[in-house]
Amino acid sequence: MESPVDVSIRDGIAVVTLNEPKVNAQTLELMESLTAIFDQFNDNRDVRVVVLTGAGKVFSAGADLKNRIKTGAEPGRRWAHLRRTRETFYAVMECEKPVIAAVNGPALGAGMVLASSCDIMIASDNANFGLPEIDVGLMGGARHAMEIFSRSLTRRMVFTGYRVPASELYRLGIIEACTTPEELMPTALSMAAMAFLITIVLGYPYLSYLRRLGLGNERRWGGWKACAGSATPKGVNSSLPTVTGCAPPTDGLTSWFAGVHSRKNRNWPRQRAR
Repeated sequence: MESPVDVSIRDGIAVVTLNEPKVNAQTLELMESLTAIFDQFNDNRDVRVVVLTGAGKVFSAGADLKNRIKTGAEPGRRWAHLRRTRETFYAVMECEKPVIAAVNGPALGAGMVLASSCDIMIASDNANFGLPEIDVGLMGGARHAMEIFSRSLTRRMVFTGYRVPASELYRLGIIEACTTPEELMPTALSMAAMAFLITIVLGYPYLSYLRRLGLGNERRWGGWKACAGSATPKGVNSSLPTVTGCAPPTDGLTSWFAGVHSRKNRNWPRQRAR
């Protein structure tokens, strides 16, 4: 049996391809494979950046409706399925390596949630994002959609099943690029290569620390709950500046970089890629 997820690693960039015929529906096997793969990336120093895309003409059509858990199933089974689904998204959100979604076609329902769980989203001009649950009797992506879409657009998607074209998402600033299908992967790999260079300059532990400074997962952990006084990432000097507030200033990242290279901190050991 073929794996529902393909992985290739080259020059520090891992390309993860959803490969569940015919529309990359999120089956039990796909979710478990995806979770395990992203968990492994956290400890794999050969992987510095991840690109997530789909095989064929669809990124992911969402939940596996053919094998959905029906009302009256074995007690606890539905809750276990919902938890497993959430953990799949969390595995992507919490990945220690930057994750770029290269959306090659429709990203619907859970497929849209998966794409928006990545750090950066780009899409081809034949892609669209939608919440078709109103047509299939399910509902689960609306709350997540409110994190990235406006109040009005989210309700339009929920109430009418409207699918937002990638070109419109680019105009709204929700995705970083809208390309032709042929240019999608080259664009994603180009972005990944730039992120890879940052890991070489700063070293992997610094990227982990940057996430703690405000690029982390607010949806799961409720914001900056653990930012102040949190444990210093392994491999990072304990003299790193601490964050005393729960919301960094607009130029916080710039200030942090300036602090790293200031005379006061000139004795910091630089973390180099191994």
